[in-house]
Amino acid sequence: MKKMQNSYKKSGVNILLANKFVKHIHKLSKKIGKKTKNSIDKDNIGSFGSLYDISKIKIKDPVIVSSTDGVGTKLDLANKYKKFDTIGIDLVAMCVNDLIVQGAKPLFFLDYIATGKLDINKTKKILKGILKGCKLSGCDLIGGETAEMPGIYKKDDFDLAGFSVGIVSKKKILSKKNVKINDVILAIPSSGIHSNGYSLVRAILKKNKISKSIKNDLLKPTKIYSEEILKLVHKNYINASAHITGGGLIENLLRSVPDKFSVKIDLSKIKIKKIFKWIKSKNISDDEMIKTFNCGVGFCLIVPRKNIKKIIKFFPKEYLPYEIGKITNSSKKINLYNSLKW
Repeated sequence: MKKMQNSYKKSGVNILLANKFVKHIHKLSKKIGKKTKNSIDKDNIGSFGSLYDISKIKIKDPVIVSSTDGVGTKLDLANKYKKFDTIGIDLVAMCVNDLIVQGAKPLFFLDYIATGKLDINKTKKILKGILKGCKLSGCDLIGGETAEMPGIYKKDDFDLAGFSVGIVSKKKILSKKNVKINDVILAIPSSGIHSNGYSLVRAILKKNKISKSIKNDLLKPTKIYSEEILKLVHKNYINASAHITGGGLIENLLRSVPDKFSVKIDLSKIKIKKIFKWIKSKNISDDEMIKTFNCGVGFCLIVPRKNIKKIIKFFPKEYLPYEIGKITNSSKKINLYNSLKW
């Protein structure tokens, strides 16, 4: 009896399928290249390294800013509800929203997709979301990696990671050093949960049935703030900012405040979105809510009071910034008063 030979394909990795997906990316990149003025070589897609030409960027004293992140366990809900075309927006958002905190313009993005078994249609949908996220943030998708890892991931499981690079003039960098006493803290609304706190959400879902409306809210992609924030940076309207991600409002806000200052926040001013009220109703304390979720605040600005009216003009109605607190020199680092209005 002839002994059956082992192969990479029999071990669970299909190189031909992966190559087919790379060809799809190559075609897509050329199509995008005809519509945009990207400074990358489209023929470089599929090469070992990704190229980006910065010679035409006119920024004095340029500083490169980089960020990397993932989507976390929101991926599990994307799998559960077969919704793959927006999770890529979340991936881009989690990276570029960090870049703009320091005033950097996003230049390019790379993705990493790992899965137990490559599903071309599913991966195409994920890529569609990544491309949309790049378009919304004004950056280019210039490369990435797709890894098929049987035995590490179950057949339908997958993971996403992203890496982004931005650029800012040394004189335009947003820093906690710019923050002053009596600066106002403005909250910019989130689109929903964004991409943090989903381990708690998943624990709630194990014990509760949900409506279609709640499901849609749970999967709503993260708001990308780059268009509005970069205009404000250009105008010198803001001193510092904060992306409200894991750890919630207070923890992230403090990252942009000098140690010698403190924050005073009126919790009753926070405009809480419906999805957070639903989560709160599942026996979650106020302290846990503010520590785990953005509760409706996706991004914060620390600004001189005189600039508030100018700043508001740059935002659409859905994302109008509003005042929730100010910078003080109290001996207590965090000063919270009133309560969240559920």
